[in-house]
Amino acid sequence: MTTNPSPFLEVTYRRGKPLAAYLYLRRRGEGHSAKTIDVGNGMILDLAADGRPIGVEISAPSHFDLRLLNEVLAAYGVPPVGENEIRPIPG
Repeated sequence: MTTNPSPFLEVTYRRGKPLAAYLYLRRRGEGHSAKTIDVGNGMILDLAADGRPIGVEISAPSHFDLRLLNEVLAAYGVPPVGENEIRPIPG
């Protein structure tokens, strides 16, 4: 069983610059992606089989917008993410 009580960010770098990132959202239980949705602005939302958001792939960290991410999360009933949780991504 996968449990992470708060979001955490995993960043992949190339030549010292962020290439991609994955934001793991708060979740309990099975954490496998059953469906992905391109929500625009270089973000892909991963959903569990029951429709719960479990993570966000950020394919263009240099163009990342925290406000847009939080709008997407709010649409799915997920609490907003703070700047401290995405700090390694330039903004």
